[in-house]
Amino acid sequence: MRVSREIYASARARESSLFLRKFPQIPAYMRIYFAGSIRGGAWNRENFIVLVDYLKKFGCVLTEHIPYTNEMDITDLSDKEIFERDLVWIRSADFMVAEVSNPSLGVGYEICKAEEFGIPVLCLYQKGSERRLSAMIEGNSYCTVKRYSSAEEALGYIADFVERLE
Repeated sequence: MRVSREIYASARARESSLFLRKFPQIPAYMRIYFAGSIRGGAWNRENFIVLVDYLKKFGCVLTEHIPYTNEMDITDLSDKEIFERDLVWIRSADFMVAEVSNPSLGVGYEICKAEEFGIPVLCLYQKGSERRLSAMIEGNSYCTVKRYSSAEEALGYIADFVERLE
């Protein structure tokens, strides 16, 4: 999938406008950063789609492309541009939801930056995952860590987390 900067920016602007018209009762348009392993999390892609689609109920998911991205995707952005863009998005987010069932240096870094910027973080870990949850996530009292067995359970944790933010 090739996404140019202009097309992406245009799509984001259209989405924001449509969302505000569709949900005028939401007082503050929340900006949500979803983090999930791209390069090692292909096995969890369908779950990412469910989570991101649900998060859209609460506002603009800045990283809505994550479920549809893999290492073979082509982008006009360099690694440095992606890094800089994502830092801006994290800093501007109202909260972060990180799917942490698959170990990822990138997701760990994003969580660390969110904590540094004072952005609330919900980490979701799928019970029964073949991979153990990192002690750096599990032991971090800043993060809200929830273990889930089903997508419905994860969505309930998201709803509770967002409700406590408001």
